[in-house]
Amino acid sequence: MAERAPRKDAVRNRAAVLAAADTLFARHGSPGDLTMGDIAEAAGVGKGTLFRAFGDRAGLLRELYAARLQPLWEAVESGPSPLGPGTPPRERVPALLDALLCFKLDNRSLALALEEGGSGSSPYRADHYERWREVLRAALAEIPGLAESDFTAHVLLAAVRADLVEHLAGSEGVPRESLRARLAGFTAQLIGSGRPPGVPADG
Repeated sequence: MAERAPRKDAVRNRAAVLAAADTLFARHGSPGDLTMGDIAEAAGVGKGTLFRAFGDRAGLLRELYAARLQPLWEAVESGPSPLGPGTPPRERVPALLDALLCFKLDNRSLALALEEGGSGSSPYRADHYERWREVLRAALAEIPGLAESDFTAHVLLAAVRADLVEHLAGSEGVPRESLRARLAGFTAQLIGSGRPPGVPADG
């Protein structure tokens, strides 16, 4: 039997919840303090509606994050250079890291809430992390002489973790363009010669 389409009011409530959550996380200084009750009130729906639609707070965070990330994913999966799959790997890897850094800077509260336990398990097992790791790993594997593409992908993703981005941009006040330049420099060091920084050519 064919699966029934969601009722119009359910679709409407879901959209209202995502919009309300989006606004709250953008404005709230401490995203961890936001509750399902806060989001339900802002959306004008009952808490039961939230739990039926998203399961729990972690489910809501994941869906909201995925919705914000979708345009970037489309560019990564099928877009033109420098993010798209046809880009040479030495150009694509820095572009991917820069795009992810900018995304987290633009979505600091939500990214921090998701990575600080909102994923429902280890952040390294989250779907969005696995997707980024695999895209980076595949691109790194195409660089001649660069060993440990999987480990290198993890290292590069560690440089754009939400808690580190928040610390640098928030606590230390590092300007956006400075963060981007520092990340680009680190990435170039790591992949530019096919060797980790500090390892001599004959080492």
